[in-house]
Amino acid sequence: MASNLPMSPQLEQIHGEIRDHFRALANGFQKLDKIKDSSRQSKQLEELTDKMRECKRLVKEFDRELKDEEARNSPQVNKQLNDEKQSMIKELNSYVALRKTYMSTLGNKKVELFDMGAGVSGEPTAEDNVQVASSMSNQELVDAGMKRMDETDQAIERSKQVVEQTLEVGTQTAATLKGQTDQMGRVVNHLDTIQFSIKKASQLVKEIGRQVATDKCIMMFLFLIVCGVVAIIIVKIVHPNNKDIRDIPGLAPPAQSRKLLYLRNQEYMGK
Repeated sequence: MASNLPMSPQLEQIHGEIRDHFRALANGFQKLDKIKDSSRQSKQLEELTDKMRECKRLVKEFDRELKDEEARNSPQVNKQLNDEKQSMIKELNSYVALRKTYMSTLGNKKVELFDMGAGVSGEPTAEDNVQVASSMSNQELVDAGMKRMDETDQAIERSKQVVEQTLEVGTQTAATLKGQTDQMGRVVNHLDTIQFSIKKASQLVKEIGRQVATDKCIMMFLFLIVCGVVAIIIVKIVHPNNKDIRDIPGLAPPAQSRKLLYLRNQEYMGK
């Protein structure tokens, strides 16, 4: 399709350089699949990244030339050239995405090497880590360091959240315990008040009981006195001539006794 496009010599030269770089990128990624050593893969990726930067520059230059020649070309030619430009941009983006995939895979391998400890049989030592780091570009080292710093910051943030949640739970628990303590204090005060009221009521009942007992004794004594007086009166009435029974002070003697006294008085007066 590209060979049939009507282009100016300048556009055709730029287009040819872009296509040459695309072929070099395709061959480079095919070779990258066969490379097993991480350091060689990293170097190969750096070379491919430089080619992609050059392709991006050429595509921008192709776009500038296309805009300069747009007035001299027919609308159909402009549409074909723009379609070709979009096709090159898509192809370049596919290589960029492929590079990101390889960089991610290679970056994970290198991070794993840095995370492993030294001194255990079969694990990389500090010298191995230094060799891996020396094989990485400055940008890769910065990216790996930034990734580790981000992970550390995330872990710190998670720890802070856990601490804040723990403090919040502790504060809520303390407030709940304080409320329960205050409630228990009020309950104890109520119980003390009830106990005091019960004691006071008990004392009052005892006093009332003592007063009732005293009143009963007095009533019983008065009842006995009344019964004795009634008994004496009855005996006097039944046996008026009985000398052994004395008159009760304040009570008049029976009618026969009064008559007898009157007769005695008359006899004494006649003498």
